[in-house]
Amino acid sequence: MDKVITRSKILEVLRKFKNENSEKYGINNLGLFGSYSKNEAKPESDIDIVIETFEPDLFKIVHIKEDLEKLLSKTVDIVRKRESMNPYLKKYIEKDSIYV
Repeated sequence: MDKVITRSKILEVLRKFKNENSEKYGINNLGLFGSYSKNEAKPESDIDIVIETFEPDLFKIVHIKEDLEKLLSKTVDIVRKRESMNPYLKKYIEKDSIYV
């Protein structure tokens, strides 16, 4: 899974995934952050995804991760954005996120 794909391709996949699965997984918001959002990714970089859900559900998050890894052919890390998260991480995510 060591390749760099374009930010626009990732956003296209995320947009389609959200449109087709928001009801199934309870997705309120979905976005890209980290090296891919800043066009600084390297072949070994994973894809950092931020998600906001209507209800916290670990099993749904795991399924979303698996689905996105298949669609993107890259390792995906998912962070669920919420009020009670680490303030430093939340600020970093808010600064770099591109939502679809």
